[in-house]
Order: sequence, then structure tokens, then C-alpha cells
Amino acid sequence: MIDITLIGTAALVPTPDRALTAAFLSCGGHSILFDCGEGTQSAARKAGVSLMRTDIIALTHYHGDHILGLPGLLKTMWRTERTEPLYITGPEGLWCKAMEPILRLTGRTPYPIELIEIPEGGLRLSELIKGWSVAARLTAFKTEHKVPSQGYCFTLGRPGKFFPQKAKNLGVPINQWSLLQKGQSVRIGDNVILPEQVLGEPRKGLKFVFTGDTAICDNLIDAAKDADLMISEATYGDNNQTQKATDNGHMTFAQAAEVAKHAGVKQLWLAHYSQMINDPQEYLPNATSIFENTLCGQDGMSTTLHFEN
Repeated sequence: MIDITLIGTAALVPTPDRALTAAFLSCGGHSILFDCGEGTQSAARKAGVSLMRTDIIALTHYHGDHILGLPGLLKTMWRTERTEPLYITGPEGLWCKAMEPILRLTGRTPYPIELIEIPEGGLRLSELIKGWSVAARLTAFKTEHKVPSQGYCFTLGRPGKFFPQKAKNLGVPINQWSLLQKGQSVRIGDNVILPEQVLGEPRKGLKFVFTGDTAICDNLIDAAKDADLMISEATYGDNNQTQKATDNGHMTFAQAAEVAKHAGVKQLWLAHYSQMINDPQEYLPNATSIFENTLCGQDGMSTTLHFEN
């Protein structure tokens, strides 16, 4: 299963009820923070989320409302005596434009901060961090904004049904069955038993998409295909602001719903609201008339994604 918490839903300027952009994913005791706008730490505490053992911070781009919470968070991690590495990823410019001044402000930390790129085919998280499920993968996709930007897709694969009798026939001890179920091989004497020897066809996994700032684009629709949940930027509520949204590299509520509809996602959460929007619910019908299963995201909103039975 995957736990998702929407930490901040404001764009550009925080409001009394909305912190700047951030979302948190946890899975099997590990976690990813998507963006880290001003106020992320306090908003996370209100939401009952601890950021201190975050494995990866995935930045969508380097505008201030998405990264200015970083220096404080990185320093707080030092205060909690963190020692394990923290990985930070983002689009082009990560090493010089973005993180150089952030790391100067943060100062020396007792834990390593490693800047990484997500490879084109995605990153199997177990290859980077011990303990992540071998079926967990983080993929980045380019989005359309005024600066280099990208969204993220997190997938959790699900192996096929396990057949105990096949494992018994191959001489696999019961205490090693779980390894095969997790997709790992086991050695029995001189023989290596592969997961596919005791598992059926892979079953449907889970998929979560976080857009960051973007205009409507084919890359986003392709990346969001069949997602269980998409958190999408929806800066403008009024349909009359469509051209303004496009010009600024953003989307309206209706455009975010169009993406969800074409991509066939199960549920859409809107976020990244302009400070001119006092009550996002006022504009929700502009989205639900296109994609019914749309919710206005709120700071602290959370859900758990489960595998289908």
C-alpha cells in the first residue's frame, strides 16, 4: 500500500489556510517528499507527518514557492541527529542553479546530501536505498512551464499469485518463501530458484502521479495513464482564465480534469491554487463536469492506496 499526504496547496504566496506546495508519500517504512515550499515543516506537523527520515526529496522545478522550505528542513534533520544519506533530485540545473545556494544556507550537515538524476527509464528505489521494495520505482517526466520542470510518477508493482506447492516441489524452505514473493531469487544447494518459477502472472500494481507546475501537455497525459491518484496543479479556477494559464505554464481546474479524463486516472486531487482563490470549492464544478472523481485538495488531506483484491 501507499500513503499519500498533501502538505501544501498554495501557489506563489502562502495564505493563513494554505502552505506552499508539498506532498508526502510513504511506502513500507520509506518516504519521498515532493517539493518543499515555504512552511512545509509546520504544515507537515499539523498533518501529523514526520519528514525527518525522508529518503528522497523530488523537486519539480526551482521557483521559490517549491524549494524555499529546504534550508530549514535540512537543518532540522541535522538537529534530529540524522546520519543516513538524503537524496535530492530535480530537472536540469540541480547542481548549480538550485542546490548550490540552498546548501550554502544550510551549512554543514552530519549526514550526506546526494544530488541525483532520475534515469530515463526511472529509478528502482531498492537499488539506491536499502529496504525499499524491489517493486517500487520513481520516474520523472518533462512538463511545460516557464523554466525546466518535471513531474513524477511513483509505481509499486505487484507480483503474481504465489503457489506454495510449486515452492515445496522445488525444495524451498517455508522461511524463504517471502523472498520469492518479493521478487528475489533464493539459492537451494547448487540451484537458484527464480520468482517466476513459483509465481503467476504479475498483477495490477499501484500508481501515483504528482505534476508540479505545468500547462496541459501530452507528456502529462501519458505519464498519468491509469494512475490510482494524481495530484495536479490547478492554479486557476475560472474557465475564462484558460489563456492566462497557458501563457504562464499552468492549468485551470477544467484543464486538470481534462488530463485526468484522457489519462483514465481513478482519482484527481487539485492543488497549487492562486492566492486569488479564496474557496476552491466554488470552482470545483468546472472540473467535476469533465471528470467526476475530482476533489479540491486541502492541506493535510491524506489517503491510502491499496492493491485491488
